[in-house]
Amino acid sequence: MHSLTLKLDAVCLRQHHSPRMRKTTPAIFAIAFALSFSPRLFGQISTPIPTPTHTKSLVFLGDSLTAGLGVQPTEAFPALIAEKIRAAGLPFDVQNAGQSGDTSAGGLRRIDWILQRPIDVLVIELGGNDGLRGLPVASLKENLQKIIDKAKAKNPKVKIVIAGMQIPPNLGAKYAADFTAAFSEVAKNNDATLIPFLLEGVGGHRDLNQQDMIHPTAAGHRVVAEVVWRVIEPILRKG
Repeated sequence: MHSLTLKLDAVCLRQHHSPRMRKTTPAIFAIAFALSFSPRLFGQISTPIPTPTHTKSLVFLGDSLTAGLGVQPTEAFPALIAEKIRAAGLPFDVQNAGQSGDTSAGGLRRIDWILQRPIDVLVIELGGNDGLRGLPVASLKENLQKIIDKAKAKNPKVKIVIAGMQIPPNLGAKYAADFTAAFSEVAKNNDATLIPFLLEGVGGHRDLNQQDMIHPTAAGHRVVAEVVWRVIEPILRKG
């Protein structure tokens, strides 16, 4: 009986280590290895590679207020807006197209060159020098309209923001009132966004202006940046 048991055990061992089993075993391990990395079978969801975000363009077309006359370029309000955009993680590059002494007519002469690159949001800060020189309000409105028309001809989807300005009644109350109203009228006629008064909280404040009482100090530009940001942030977030 003991001899028969040994024989049976020997047969079992030969069968267990048969060539067929040796060939099958690696295949079983390969299948198990593959299944262990199958996300679907184990409830895992593969994460797709994120698509790179297209960077858009925000351009400030303006005069010395935009250019930052009397302060460092990094202290001018367009640069401060760029900092806010980076902090918010918004996909916009900022271009400061401010030129000291520019009028609305000067901006109109420059717009074709500026439009050589695509623009998604255009902030127009022009007209202050028109008002200081007593230029006709009708010409101001016409120039702003032509700038908008050229921008929309290049990109019909461009978003326009008009920065409103005010002047003291040195040239008469009617001229001052017509001048102030010009910006809201142009904005309304073009379904553009209006910044009612760019220098809100800054104009007339000696501690926030340089000696000429026209151009903001660095502290004044920080206030202007807040005024502008309140208006354009929702536009930028909509893309």
